[in-house]
Amino acid sequence: TEEEVVAQKCVTVNEPYFQGHFRPPFPSAMPGTMILEGMAQTAGLLLGEGKLAVLAEVGRARFRRLVVPGDRLTFRAKLLRRRGPVLQAQVQAEVEGEPVAEAEITLVVRDVGEAR
Repeated sequence: TEEEVVAQKCVTVNEPYFQGHFRPPFPSAMPGTMILEGMAQTAGLLLGEGKLAVLAEVGRARFRRLVVPGDRLTFRAKLLRRRGPVLQAQVQAEVEGEPVAEAEITLVVRDVGEAR
């Protein structure tokens, strides 16, 4: 809907960030910043075409489990409020229904052609 969006990412061992992020005996794990980026990009889909979302603030972020190669991440974003060019959303990530991360984010909306 216009107030809620869902996106998915299949996590593969070929992702560049897996190279050296953790070393044996620890498993390769997707960096939390990349999970957060996926949640923010999903929230950006709430804007529709022709708009660009710039991440302005992250609040109440929680990371609950590692994401490893072979996982399929599901990202969810729900619009909390929108005032002018500022959008706030509740975002979450999960693997097979198990919570991975959640946060409240603020995005500033720009037209795609806008440089700043």
